[in-house]
Amino acid sequence: MGAQGQAISVEKSIPCIARQPILTAEENVIGYELFFREDSEKQRFTSDADAATSATIYMLNFVGLGVMCDGRLAFINSTRQILLSDYFALLPPQSVVIEIQEGVPADEEVIGACQRLKQAGFSIALDNFVPGDTREALIPHARFIKVDITRVSPEDSSALVKLYATEHRRMVAQKVETRAQFATAGSNGFTRFQGYFFRRPENLRVRQIPANQTTYLRLLAEVSKPKVDFVELESLIKREPSLCYRLLRHLNSPLLGLSTPVLSIRSALNLLGEHESVRWIRMATTLVMGQEKPSDLVLSSLVRARFCELIAPKVEHGDSDLFLMGMLSLIDAILAIPIGMVLDELCLEPNIKEQLLCAKTGKKTILSPAYDLMVAGEAGDWESVTRIGKQLNLSLSFVAKTSHDAMRWAHEITAAARPAGEPDIARVPPPG
Repeated sequence: MGAQGQAISVEKSIPCIARQPILTAEENVIGYELFFREDSEKQRFTSDADAATSATIYMLNFVGLGVMCDGRLAFINSTRQILLSDYFALLPPQSVVIEIQEGVPADEEVIGACQRLKQAGFSIALDNFVPGDTREALIPHARFIKVDITRVSPEDSSALVKLYATEHRRMVAQKVETRAQFATAGSNGFTRFQGYFFRRPENLRVRQIPANQTTYLRLLAEVSKPKVDFVELESLIKREPSLCYRLLRHLNSPLLGLSTPVLSIRSALNLLGEHESVRWIRMATTLVMGQEKPSDLVLSSLVRARFCELIAPKVEHGDSDLFLMGMLSLIDAILAIPIGMVLDELCLEPNIKEQLLCAKTGKKTILSPAYDLMVAGEAGDWESVTRIGKQLNLSLSFVAKTSHDAMRWAHEITAAARPAGEPDIARVPPPG
C-alpha cells in the first residue's frame, strides 16, 4: 500500500514538459528550449515561473538531460529568485544554458550570480532582448542573446546583431516559423534560429519521388500491407546497404543477448518475426530517410509514434495503427514531398490516411483528438492538452508520463542507430 501510494505521488509530481529546437543556419539542432507546467494535475496553467523551473530541474535529474534534449544543450528559463538560488548546481553545467528572463534587473546580485554560474561552466542567455534593454550590463556574461523577431523590427534586429554578435556570443532569432522569416533573420545576421520553420520545406511542388527515396517508400508500403511478403521484404532490404548494416547490428547488439550471431537478412527477419520486423523497418527507414535533415525531424517522428502507441489502448479508435500515424506525421518534411504523394505510395488503413491528409487542412476526423493531443503536447500548448485530455478521458499526469516515456524511448532508438564509431552526442559538450 505504501509503495503504491509513493508511486502515485511520484506520478502526480511529474511536470508537463515541451521543447522547441534551436538550430544553426545549416539547420543542425544545437539545443532545445524547455517549456514547462509545474503541476500536471492542475487543470489550468499557472504563471509561477519559480515553481515551474524548480520542478523541471528536478525532472531533468530524474529523466536525464540526454533523454530530454537528445544530448543537445538545454535552454532553461530563470527568474531572479532561481538565478540566486542553488538549483542549477543539480545539473551538468556544460549542457545547460540559463535563460535570464526579461524583467530580471541587472543588479549587483544578479551580475554576481552570472559570474559564478559562468565560472562553474554554465552558459548564459538573455531572453527576449530588445533595443535599450535594461539587462545590458549582463551582456559580457552572455553566450546567447535571443531576439523575438515578431516584436523587434528587422532594422532593429539587424542593429542588435551588429552591436552584440561576436565569435563567442551568438544571436538567436526567436519565433522563426516560416522559411521567409528564416531567410530574413539570416540576412539580418542571426546565426541561430528557434522555431519550427524547418518543418515547412521550401518546395513541395515536386512531381516525382527522388530515386534515392523510392526503395524506402517501397519498404514502408510493403510493411503497411495486411500480409507481409518476407521474400520481397528481404529483397528490398538487400538493395540498401545502410539498412542491412543497421538490421544486423541491431540483432547482434549485446543488449539482445543472442547466443549466436545473426549473419543473414533472412535469418534476421525470421528471428524478429512479422510484428517486430514491421516495427523495426518503419523506424529504420524513417531514420535513414531523415539522415540529411535536421535531427529533430526524425527524433520528433519517433517520439510522436511512441506517444500515440502508448495512448492507443486508452482512447477510442485506438485499434487503428496510431504508431504509424505518429511516425508518418512529419514524413512530408523529412522527404520534402507533398504528403498526398507520399500516401499514394502506401497501403494505409483509411482512417490513418484521412487523418494525415486532413492534418494539413485542419479538417477533423475520428482520429483528430489523438493526433491533436500529440501535437499540443509537443508544442507545450497546455490549455489544449487539458481540453483534449478531458475529451479522451486521459489525466494530465498520464499524458506527462507518457510524453517522458516516449522521449526516453526515441532517444534510445536514435542512439542505438548511430553507426559504430560515431560519437554519442549525449556524452560530448554540444557546440553552441
